[in-house]
Order: sequence, then C-alpha cells, then structure tokens
Amino acid sequence: MAPTNSAILVVDDEPFNRDIITDFLEDEGYDLQTAEDGVEALAALNASDRFEAVLLDRMMPGLDGLEVLRRIKASPALRWLPIIMQTAAASRDQIVEGIEAGAFYYLTKPFEPEVLRSLVRSAVSAYRAHRSLRDEVEQSRILISLMHRASFSIRTPDEARRLAVLVANAAPVPDQAVMGLSELLINAIEHGNLGLTYEDKSRLRANGEWETEVERRLRVPEYAQRAVALDFRRIGRSIEVLITDEGDGFDWTRFLELDPARAFDTHGRGIALARKLSFETLDFLGKGNQVRGLFALREAA
Repeated sequence: MAPTNSAILVVDDEPFNRDIITDFLEDEGYDLQTAEDGVEALAALNASDRFEAVLLDRMMPGLDGLEVLRRIKASPALRWLPIIMQTAAASRDQIVEGIEAGAFYYLTKPFEPEVLRSLVRSAVSAYRAHRSLRDEVEQSRILISLMHRASFSIRTPDEARRLAVLVANAAPVPDQAVMGLSELLINAIEHGNLGLTYEDKSRLRANGEWETEVERRLRVPEYAQRAVALDFRRIGRSIEVLITDEGDGFDWTRFLELDPARAFDTHGRGIALARKLSFETLDFLGKGNQVRGLFALREAA
C-alpha cells in the first residue's frame, strides 16, 4: 500500500490526462495537486517542500517536460525529488535524453492503472528512504574526521542504512554520499549475500513479497552467517570505500548506466544513481562482489 498523504504533483497540459491520472491514484491515499504547464509546476514546487514525487508530461507547449526536469535537478532544494516522466515519445534516444537530464522513472502512454500505481509507490518509497537517511546524517555529526582507517561488518538492510549514515559524515557532501553508500550496501546484502536476482526482485515486488523474502533469507542457515564488509581509508585528498559481499558476483556492467530497456521497471536504479550522484569514481572488481568508491575531499580554504 502507498504511504498515505504523500503529496504528488501531476503536470500535464491536457485536462483529460490529468483527470485519468488523478482517477487512477485517488484511492491510494495521495494528496494530489495538478499543474497545466511547466511554469505552474515550477511555481508549485518552489512554493512548498511537501511533494514526494512528480508525474511530468514530456511534451508540453512552452516550457516542456525536459526543461522542467533540468531546472528541478539544478535546484539544490528539489534535485532529489523523483520525477516520473510520462510520455508517448519512447524511442531509445529520447529515453536516454531524459535519463541524462535526471528522469530515472518512465511511464509510457497509454498506461495501465496498476503500472502507474506501482511506479508511484516505488518512487515515493525511495524518496522517503533517502530523505530519512539525509535527516539522520544531519543529526549525527560526529568526530569521524579523525578516522583514517576502519573496517565494518554488517548483515541486515537496517545495519546497512546505519553504517551509510556514519560513513557519509566523512564525505565532502554527506547528503549525496549517504544515498550511494546505502544503495551499494543494501545491494551487497540482498543481491550478493542473499542471492536474490534482478528477476526475483521484479516478481517479488509485484506480489508485495520482497521485504518478507529478504527477512526469510536472513534467517536461512545457508545465508545467515554471511556478512558484508566495508573497509574505509583516507588516501591523500580522497576517501576510499571498499564494499565486499560473500555472494557469487553479477554482471555489473549492465547496471552502471540506466538502460533504456529498464527505464520502465520499478527498481534497478541504485548503482547508476550512486555512480552519477554520490561518488567521484565507482568501480566493480573481479566477479562483481566487490565495489570500490572514491570521494574527493575538497581543499581547505
């Protein structure tokens, strides 16, 4: 079920399309607001921080969806807001253009009600999780600047989130770092140690069984003793984070960029987002069960 009272902005120049979307979402517990053009949408977003997702039509007169998207992603206050680009323009080049501008969720017109609902749920859930992590980072400033080398071992997604908050405090921009760290650590647990595939996640999420299966596998003897290691060290003007899981590895080359073929899926964006927004460099090693990320420290003024 969708989080109740999540504010969603629906942006479309066609009244009929706005009505369809609001009809499809009205029973999900969302607080829906509409805008008929890009100017009205940006005004609404800049006037309030209550929105947790935006459904944005790509093809609009005047300020089109792509330009609205670019302005949202250029705003420090709005850049983390998930944008679901709704479009009939679904060629590979157009999808790539949208992804490069910051649209990590895509919805092709015409769409089925449950496809829309599932995508909005995923976007809102991801936004809330990331916002919670950023809030924790701001509330947990510690003397981590004194830490030059450390090793950590975790087992569960909750431990992953807590460790991400801790380590992010050492990065130059903690609220950017925490998202990437959390994504990589949770990925190492779920897809590495617990052996859950991309296809498993698609199926289990569609059935509402994903969290239950993760919890079940954490108790299964085959996986219960597996841990994810994070090794932290300062190297000159950089911080290196090395994350290692005990899984069989995976074809990480498929996930460094958001493949247009997967742009309509409800998951599979974490590695691409971490690489694009969180780290100076991000490299997978060997068979894919080890990933190294670097944060570049700023020179002192």
